[in-house]
Amino acid sequence: MTTIFFATDIHGSDICWSKFLNAGKFYGADQLILGGDMTGKAVVPFIHQGGLNYRVTLLEQVFEITNEDEMTDMKKKVRSRGYYPYLTNPDEIQDLEKDPALVSKIFLQEVLKVVQQWMELAEKKLAGTGMKIYCCPGNDDMDEVDDIIRESRVVELAEGNVTMLASGHEMIASGWSNITPWATHREEGEDQLAIRYEAMISQLKNPATSIFNIHVPPHKSGLDEAPELDKDLRPVLAGNSMIPVGSTALRKAIEKTQPLLSLHGHIHEGRGSTRIGKTLVINPGSMYEQGTLLGAIIKLGKNKVENYVLTTG
Repeated sequence: MTTIFFATDIHGSDICWSKFLNAGKFYGADQLILGGDMTGKAVVPFIHQGGLNYRVTLLEQVFEITNEDEMTDMKKKVRSRGYYPYLTNPDEIQDLEKDPALVSKIFLQEVLKVVQQWMELAEKKLAGTGMKIYCCPGNDDMDEVDDIIRESRVVELAEGNVTMLASGHEMIASGWSNITPWATHREEGEDQLAIRYEAMISQLKNPATSIFNIHVPPHKSGLDEAPELDKDLRPVLAGNSMIPVGSTALRKAIEKTQPLLSLHGHIHEGRGSTRIGKTLVINPGSMYEQGTLLGAIIKLGKNKVENYVLTTG
């Protein structure tokens, strides 16, 4: 018997990363698996107003910082939501408004700085435990993230590989998704996804006891329903019209291969579990903006899933 803890879509939240690192000990898990979308979505400018004073706009609310304690608290609040605080001044803000390329450069700089901090924290927290983290960055994560992960001693980059877990289960992993409306970093058509999956599946020695760790969920699984968008990318019927947006190529791969377990994320609202044939399919969902780590604890025997539970913490 082995126990896996799986979480996904933590989108840069320091709180969720810390909780994830503690999850092995807390839940008695032997293996930690992190799905895609590790990084956050935005930089939040802290605009200098002179002296110790800064102005910050977070979620359309303006905050005035007047001392170091308020600065520390505000940085923590911004990071807990997965955003990146950036100290700047009115002149630089004017320059940034004229130069989108410079904005992108600063965003990448801040993202990679935090990923590096996360890898260092993982090594500190997991040193001497024998625990490893297996992860594959998702469609929202830049390619440069992979290079930092490769240098870690305790976080293993699983993207595109067949990984033999300590439990003896083979795992394939990919953070790539089918096409989204957002033109993200790692997305491609279903034909390309099918080739990507087959390249890994063909290397499995025992597909029936394998684990799929694929960021996007399978199409029409009930774990892939997201708000329908109009041509202007606005929710239809105020977000009450939901449609399946998962991968058809992945659905076919699961139906054909019938792995023991299939782990997914991508659709934050898609929390739940289902079965596709013999395969247990799980999407724990995501509530990273609230600092809440959603996850799944799965107990695996050699040839079957003994039990599982979705967690909130």
